[in-house]
Formats: sequence, structure tokens, C-alpha cells
Amino acid sequence: MTLEDITTNIKVCKNCRLYEAAKNPVPGEGNPKAAIAFVGEAPGATEDATGRPFVGRAGKLLEAGLKKIGYAREDVWIGNVIKHRPPENRDPLPDEIKACEKYLALQLNTISPKLVVTLGRFAMNYFYPDGKITRDRGHLVQTKGFNIYPIYHPAAALRNGNMMETFKKDFVRIPNVLNEIINKKDETTSQSTDGQLGLEI
Repeated sequence: MTLEDITTNIKVCKNCRLYEAAKNPVPGEGNPKAAIAFVGEAPGATEDATGRPFVGRAGKLLEAGLKKIGYAREDVWIGNVIKHRPPENRDPLPDEIKACEKYLALQLNTISPKLVVTLGRFAMNYFYPDGKITRDRGHLVQTKGFNIYPIYHPAAALRNGNMMETFKKDFVRIPNVLNEIINKKDETTSQSTDGQLGLEI
């Protein structure tokens, strides 16, 4: 299954109530062979209006971070766990997560990025529910067949000066973290964690 196939399925998805109030689905976008994937929680108002992920103020901060480390938006893949905007930006409900989470699983298994940078607590907990963002941010974790590097969500960084400093510090380390993974690839290819996110539509 290609990313285009997955996107087609997302665009017609009615597996939960979120599609009813949303203007557009936001499947995700970027390089289908990206070494780095960025995963957030859910679309916001600007994303809902455009159908594109991270194009509001948080997206501008993300793009500035990418430029700082020598990447363009087109070099990476960017998406969210939830593909339709929850009303008033509320937290997604458990049944909405269950209905939607398979799409991200399929996308990541198709892209097979070397590094997944999770943006905020919600995205981090998708990969390991017991994680705590204040404790685990800035640390590489291997789980579900992926290398996960959690950092604060750029929207949270925009609201809090201390979080902004931490966000920037963790962000500029991304190339070093990726190099660390590449250098250890020979050691880790023969090892497995707890399997891929093997979900099907």
C-alpha cells in the first residue's frame, strides 16, 4: 500500500464523529522516503481549513527549526495521530483515537523513517502510553520497531518561554540523534523490540 492509497482512505474515512464537523481531513505530507518523520496530535484550525499539517503558528516554528538544522519541509514527513480536527481543539476521545490510529501506523510502516520525532505528550503516548513528556523529552526511545525522539509540541513552546528554550535545545539535537541511529544500525538491525505497528485498514 502506498502513501497515496492511505491518503485516499483517510479522505473518505467516516469511522468516527470527527469528520462531521471538520472542513478537511489532514492526512499528512512530505517525503515518502524521509529519514525523519514528525508526528503531532491533531490538526488545528488552520490545518483544518487547508488540509495540510502544521501550517499555523506552530508550523512556522517547526519550519524554522528545520531550517536551523539544515532541512526543508519537503525533506521530512509531517503528520498527526488524528486526521480530522477535534471541535474547539479538544483532546481526542478514546474511540476517536482507536478509529484513527491505524492510519498513522500504515503511514509510518510505509515510510519506514529512521527517526520519529513526536511533538508533545499525546503523540509520544501513541508509541508508549507510560511515557511522561517532562521526563522523556530529549531522549531516544526504541519501541514498536521505531526510534522515537519526543520533544515538546511547538504550540506549547509558543505559550511558555521555558518550554521554548527546551524545545529549541532538543530540536537542534535531531541531526546528532539521527547520526547516532545510523552509526548503530549494524548493531540494531538484528534486534527487535515489540514489533511494528502492524495495523490494517
